[in-house]
Amino acid sequence: MRAGIWVCLLMTLSCCAPKKEATDPAYVTEIEQWHANRIERLKGPSGWLNVAGLFLLENGISSFGSGIDNDIVFPSTLGAEKAGFFVLENGRVKQLVRDGVQITSAGSPVKEMVVYNPDSSRQPVMESGPLQWFIIKRDSKYGVRLRDFNSLALTSFHGVERYPVDPSWKVIARWDSTPGRTIPITNILGQTTPQPAPGTLVFTLKGKEFRLDALDEGDPDELFIIFGDDTNAKETYGAGRYLYVPRPNAVGEVPLDFNRSQNPPCAFTDFATCPLPPIQNVLSLGIMAGEKDFKHP
Repeated sequence: MRAGIWVCLLMTLSCCAPKKEATDPAYVTEIEQWHANRIERLKGPSGWLNVAGLFLLENGISSFGSGIDNDIVFPSTLGAEKAGFFVLENGRVKQLVRDGVQITSAGSPVKEMVVYNPDSSRQPVMESGPLQWFIIKRDSKYGVRLRDFNSLALTSFHGVERYPVDPSWKVIARWDSTPGRTIPITNILGQTTPQPAPGTLVFTLKGKEFRLDALDEGDPDELFIIFGDDTNAKETYGAGRYLYVPRPNAVGEVPLDFNRSQNPPCAFTDFATCPLPPIQNVLSLGIMAGEKDFKHP
């Protein structure tokens, strides 16, 4: 008899208990489509999965080729043990190619070319078989960034694990404007440079107020956030994650959706120069939303 009373009581409580609101299917579809586009960019020709090298240049002449006795050693698919030289002088980089070596830029053979000019907004890209490379500048350092379109990271890629889409990780933040302000941002090379930080996002999660400084990378529509949280080095990438948000609306509101949190490039390649979260952007909370740490093949 008592057992029957308890069963009836439990059934009554179950019926009266508040039910968790179902996730809007349209919202789930929106996040899934965003993630699908993100994956296509990762796998694309300008994605991070094919980045196979970063070779910092010293002032003067650096030899390059597939031979191990070069200053810069390219993969064997380059097809030339001694391919040529990079010459860094006064902030300009020239590439010299040895006779008989097939290297092109925009489809045209290259023998001698300025491949980095500080006065130019676009730098040339070199090609040889499945390889592609160009010069990047990070603070005072210059490097050769190499792409390999046959790289194992690209050919064995099967996606990025994520947390289930959960709308409770989407909040409206208040925009605290700080025009003209910069904050120091350090990258994995140890370089620290001031970056424009035009405002701070103030929001509440799990009953507690948090703040995140946003960076302005020049995009007219978006701001960039580098953040850390208590899931780092456990379920998510150890050096934090990235998030892009719209610029504030007319009343100073910004939608902040952690379901769009993504791994930095350094999770996919050892040859990126990722900026790290500033200390004030490391949250004392586990953000169980967005991308988890990437598992390399």
